[in-house]
Amino acid sequence: MTVVLVINSGSSSFKYQLIDVETQMPLASGLVERIGESVGAATHKNVEGDTKSEAELPIPDHAAGFAVMLRAFEEHGPSLTENPPTAIGHRVVQGGARFFHPTLINDLVEINIDELSVLAPLHNPGAVQGIRAARAAFPELAHVAVFDTAFHQTLPPAAYTYAIDRDLARKHRIRRYGFHGTSHKFVSEAAAEYVGKPLRELKQIVLHLGNGASVTAVDGGLSVETSMGLTPLEGLVMGTRSGDIDPSVLLVLARREEMSPGDLDRFLNKRSGVYGLAGVSDMRDIEDRREAGDGAAMLAFDVYIHRLRAYLGSYIAQLGGVDVISFTAGVGENSPLVRAAALETLGFLGVHVDAVRNEERRRDTRVISTDDSAVTVLVVPTNEELEIARQTLSVATAG
Repeated sequence: MTVVLVINSGSSSFKYQLIDVETQMPLASGLVERIGESVGAATHKNVEGDTKSEAELPIPDHAAGFAVMLRAFEEHGPSLTENPPTAIGHRVVQGGARFFHPTLINDLVEINIDELSVLAPLHNPGAVQGIRAARAAFPELAHVAVFDTAFHQTLPPAAYTYAIDRDLARKHRIRRYGFHGTSHKFVSEAAAEYVGKPLRELKQIVLHLGNGASVTAVDGGLSVETSMGLTPLEGLVMGTRSGDIDPSVLLVLARREEMSPGDLDRFLNKRSGVYGLAGVSDMRDIEDRREAGDGAAMLAFDVYIHRLRAYLGSYIAQLGGVDVISFTAGVGENSPLVRAAALETLGFLGVHVDAVRNEERRRDTRVISTDDSAVTVLVVPTNEELEIARQTLSVATAG
């Protein structure tokens, strides 16, 4: 029995995917959204049969959303009776310093995840709602929490410690946690398998570039440095998030614009990044406008690449060299221009991108570096749902 139902729940929506871990194939996927609004929406796709259903109806809470999902499985397949899930895997963004591994959910674990909402107020509360609804809908099954932060629990103190008052930091649990951990873990392991070398022998840098973006240095399979910090705001320039910024900027805006903490939060997370610079958040739009000569888009692209190069150089120094650099997620997998520009200045280290390979549009793992490149450069499609399913199954079937 290798079928796992993966749930990725937010405050007003949840995505799901039914996966056969043995074949690594999804059997169905769906989205339930606008939960709590006057009219909600649900989409269900039977991947095997390629049939899709859509519905609009009231979905007052997550429990009602799970009833909608179960009805979609019953009406459109695949049958959960014929494909019974062994366990339910839940993506949880913030595990704090409490959760180092995928964890079987009981009442105490659920309480702990809820308490960690103080560190992830935009993410953990939704996860808790999804967990409660799922445990009620599937009371007989094992439920496993897989944490975005868990892969980064191997960060050394020098990497996760902020240079602020240590007592205040301890009181409020302020440190670097890192995110996108399931993606970085999946990609670094897939890259090692692809190049045919033991994971423990490789120094890797993984660039997860989507609307949210992060970079991780992986030494021997362990995360030793990552760009996101206490929250997913720190680090690279992203679609609508600023990434690294002088903290004094917030003090200036608070004084001169009379911006409240909530205003500043929205400003940094929703009105910054390439959107703040160019008015669009999608890298495809940035590239199109740049090609057309739009000055704002040109600057946004240059700022984005400048930050990428800065992190690449820093992480190569931290690792003492690099064997494999992998690009993943929406931008990383689909933008030859970003990949080429990010690595353009690393020729002195023997990093050389093959222009023809880089331009190929494929959905599989592939090399884009030249045959004589000192560093192997890959594009590795991420699969966070499969990684969550794998970790869930390992916990559910242990012992």
